[in-house]
Order: sequence, then structure tokens, then C-alpha cells
Amino acid sequence: MKNIKYITSLIVAALVFSCSTENDLIDLDSLAAPSNISALTTVTQDNTGKVTFLPKGEGVTRYEILFGDGTIAPAYVGPGESVEHTYKEGVYDAKIIGTTLNGKKTEVTQKVVVSFRAPENLVVTIENDLAVSKKVNVKATADFALFYDVYFGETGKPDPISANNGESLSYTYQNAGVYTIRVVSKSAAVKTTEFTQVFTVTVVNKPFTSAPTPPNRQAGDVISIYSAKYTDVAGTNYFPDWGQGGQGSAWAEFDLNGDKMLNYIKLSYQGIALADDKTIDVSGMEFIHMDVWTADLQKLETSLISKTSGEKPVVKDLVANQWNSIDIPISAFTSQGLTVADIFQLKFVGTPWATGSVFIDNIYFYKAPAALLQIPIDFESTTLTYPWAGFGASDFGPIPVSVVANPDKTGNNVSNKVVKIEKPTGAQVWAGASLDLDSKVDFTKGTKVKINVWSPKAGAKILLKMEVSTSPKDGNGNPTVFVEVEATATVANSWQVLTFDLTTSSAFNSANAYDRVILFPDFGVAGSGTSYYFDDIKQSN
Repeated sequence: MKNIKYITSLIVAALVFSCSTENDLIDLDSLAAPSNISALTTVTQDNTGKVTFLPKGEGVTRYEILFGDGTIAPAYVGPGESVEHTYKEGVYDAKIIGTTLNGKKTEVTQKVVVSFRAPENLVVTIENDLAVSKKVNVKATADFALFYDVYFGETGKPDPISANNGESLSYTYQNAGVYTIRVVSKSAAVKTTEFTQVFTVTVVNKPFTSAPTPPNRQAGDVISIYSAKYTDVAGTNYFPDWGQGGQGSAWAEFDLNGDKMLNYIKLSYQGIALADDKTIDVSGMEFIHMDVWTADLQKLETSLISKTSGEKPVVKDLVANQWNSIDIPISAFTSQGLTVADIFQLKFVGTPWATGSVFIDNIYFYKAPAALLQIPIDFESTTLTYPWAGFGASDFGPIPVSVVANPDKTGNNVSNKVVKIEKPTGAQVWAGASLDLDSKVDFTKGTKVKINVWSPKAGAKILLKMEVSTSPKDGNGNPTVFVEVEATATVANSWQVLTFDLTTSSAFNSANAYDRVILFPDFGVAGSGTSYYFDDIKQSN
């Protein structure tokens, strides 16, 4: 341990003398412990039991290897270095310890199988990667084996890649095509066991994940062309063709587990046309947004087409095999002389021409909001809309929800506007209404939520639920990240401030991006034709 401290002190001293300012110094205490520690273990095929350890990990300045066979002295190696050790036949638990510059350690145990018997029962899996084009994943497992080599059969690449028995390795080819892949499983015996497969390496030609979910926006801040998030311009034709089908170009609406997106195939140029004689005025918007995925296009040219001033293009580079979120300023079109008050078509051009395919989702124009729908909410704004969505009627449809004039301007609430949630006769016990916020809740302003509530009866439970709308969905399509807290109205036909302490729920986490507020009036009781009113949703400590 004294040696480690001495080495560290020398390194620190060197850093101090080599830096010109105090701000350049490295904060050793902030360095994290090493991660992803392992070792590639290979053995010679000569019945000697000579095993080579090549350790690897992140944040490591030195490795310590304990061989697990009774050898007392450990071996020390630096990053990229290896060490040999001779074993008798058997199975051993070796320990690989990685150490950082500040002395933090991470230890893993790795099984080392040394057998003078040739590998048996070799099982090999070879698969194209679902996410990366021309990438192949291989996994080989055999009894008595320690590691395996893979020869991928690509011209000019004769050397194998090695992996521990039972672990996976990957290789990315320069070109798609048919290759002969040879797997050689090895133990400490002279004899090896092989597997060969003629395998077709493919290009990933479609996304396997959805595009990022657009943020919540006020209706006046967005004009949507194609998006499940916002209301699209009615009557839009997403596949007008414009004669490109004759060049081999095609189109489809691609469905990814219920998430639909536009797919232009062998894109020369294709586009979008609004309904006959319809135009949109986007002069009040600041950007056009698109999410674009491709396996083989290098660039996408996007044009806005005006009825009076023609079309102007903007070209964007694309990164293959991932979603590209593109935001083009409207000024990039108007600076070319385009009038954007009468847009009636959009056009997309692919580079290279008529060769690659593209998937496009979330096409909309937007501007920065003049005001955000966020807590606190008092329903008095003349610029914001409050798009409450009711649910849980007797037929499982929506229940009535609306922003109305305050029906009882007395007591602690003399404001003008409130939200009214009706619970009709036969409504579900979980009937309520939800409101999407334009930004996540900032819990530095408090972890308690106070709501002014008007209930037609005392004893009614009010359930407040807050959700992360973009979190994974459950079997009913509801977000799985949420927090629920109850409070009870103690008076009838009068305004009363109820407090919901979010910290009383074990599910609450202030780091979560809660962006949806849901109210359940008279929770747990079926509807009886009554109405509840809510106002002044605020935070407090």
C-alpha cells in the first residue's frame, strides 16, 4: 500500500508542476471507481496449462490479478498489458482488481477453466445486429473450453477475434454480403473444436425504436403536419407521388409496434401536399421540426413550397442508424426569398438519388411559447389554453371537463375562472381528468402541492396523480413512472385548500420529469351526477 501511495504522489506532483493555473489541477477525489472490469483469458493448445490474462476496464491505472490456485503473490499489469500463468488441470476462481489513480478499487471474480480435454458440445449463435448495419454478433459456448477465436472471412482481415467461452463478440464488415464465418473453440488440449457457417451480412434498413416524443406545446404554438402528439392539418396527402413511382421510388406508412411513421423508399423526391386549395401560414412560427431515420441516405433536402413564390430547399446531413432530430429555422427559407404565408406542399430529396430509404416522423412547425402551462396554475390566463382530458365515464369514454366561471366566489377563492370536473351517474370509481404541462415540475419550489377544491360533499377523497408522460407504458397504455397522493375534503359546498405531500409516497422522486397532472374527484366512489371544482394548483414547502 505504501508503494501505491508513493506512485500516486509522484503522478500528482507531475500534474501540479505541468499545470499553469490552479483550475487545471485534477480533483482526484472526484474520480469514480473503475468499471466494466474483466479479462480475456486464453490458453496454449499444448497441454501445458499456460493461460494468458489480458485485463480490461474503464478508469483503471493498474490491474492486480490473483490467480486462484493458491499462488500467494498477485501479478500487477498496466492497461493494455498481459500476464501469463501456468495452471494444473482444474477450474479456478481468479480475481481481477482494477485501481484508479486515487486508489479506488473494483474487484470481479472470473472463472478459469483449464482442461486438457478438447471442447465438446459446441453451440454457436451468429446474428446480424438489429441496430447497426453490417455488424454481426457471435456467441460460442462449449464444455471444457476457455475461449474461442472467430475468423470472419473478410478479405484482407485474416486475424481472428477472441472472446471468453460463453461471452459475445461483435464485428462490423465493410460491405454487406455473404461470408464464411469460422469459430474455433479452444481448451488447453492440443485438439480444438470448430464450427463453420456461410452467413449473409445485412444492412439495417428500418428503425427499431420510436422517434423522441415531442414536448407538450400550446395549440397556438405549433402547426402539425404529421405527428401523434399534436393535431395534424386535416386532409393532408402524405404520398402524392408526383410521378416518382416510375423511377422505382415507393412509399408506405411504417408501423413500429403501433407507432406509425412515414417511409419513403428509394427516395428520389417525394413530398406532402395539403388538401386542395388549402394553405398554411407559418410566418408566425420559428422552426420546422422533423425526426429522420435512415440506414443509407447521406443527406436530406427539405423544401417548403409556396403558392406564390415557388420552393426553396435546405439540406441537412444525416447520421445512419439513429434518429436525427432536425430543426430548421423558418428564416433559412425566407432568407432565400420564399413567402411562407401560403405553404401548400413540402418536398424531400434524398442523397444519393433514388437509392436510399428514409423514415420521417413528427413533422411540425413551432415557435417558442409566449407563456408556459406549468405549475402554479390559476386558469386566469388569456393566452394559455387548458386542454384537460376527462376519462372514466360509464362506457369508459371521457367525462365532461371544462374551464368555467367560478360558481362560488366566496371564502378563500374569489377568482374568475376554475376547472369543473363532472362525475356523471355511473362514472367509474377512477373517473377523472388529466392535464399535460408544457414543462416538468420544478421541485426546488416545493414538494407539496396545494389545490383549492370545491366538493359537493364532505368526506370525498381527492386523488392527485403526477406522471412522466414519456415513461414506458403499462399494458393499458399508461405511463409507469408516477406518484399518487390522497387528501380528503372535510367541508361541503365551500372552497377548501387541500395539501398533497408528495414525499409521503415511496414512489416519489424529485429527479423524475413529472409533466402531467391528474385529478380524481371522489376517488373510489362511482359517479352520481355531481360536479367538483378545482383552482390554484400551487407548490409549497
